[in-house]
Amino acid sequence: MEARETDASRAPVLPDVLQPGLDVVFCGTGAGRRSAQARAYYAGPGNRFWWALAEVGLTPRLFSPQEFPELPNFGIGLTDIAKAHIGQDHELDPAGCDARGLAERIAAVAPRALAFTSKRAAALYFGCPTRALAYGFQTPTIETTRIHVLPSPSGAARGHWSLDPWRELAERLGR
Repeated sequence: MEARETDASRAPVLPDVLQPGLDVVFCGTGAGRRSAQARAYYAGPGNRFWWALAEVGLTPRLFSPQEFPELPNFGIGLTDIAKAHIGQDHELDPAGCDARGLAERIAAVAPRALAFTSKRAAALYFGCPTRALAYGFQTPTIETTRIHVLPSPSGAARGHWSLDPWRELAERLGR
């Protein structure tokens, strides 16, 4: 019988942007098709990620997706729970997620906060249904890192969009 290659066994689509001393690491589920093609985080044309960062004051201006390597200069890191996944959230096989690996990567750099950029990403990490999660800060932590859940900035999730949890995160970080 031939072994099946899983998302978790393939190379990462986008590199982690992680280093000690970060204020926040944003974590998505995995790269969307447009992001994989552009080799840049949150590159879909309807994605509000970059706009939200600027709007709540986490960055001093609106950045383009291709400028993602500059984010550590502003205390921001990036990662995904399914590093090898390409596609929309509903296409993600949970077997391709690496919650333990994510926790290890976050513990190694110890940012002040880990912000999931969708309930789906957070639910995959916590192993629970999305309906069991509220937006905002959660009770569990990863060592000293607080966990925050945000509405997805994806254009596909426009019906659930609110900037308020993003503002709360920025305020808690003193921005």
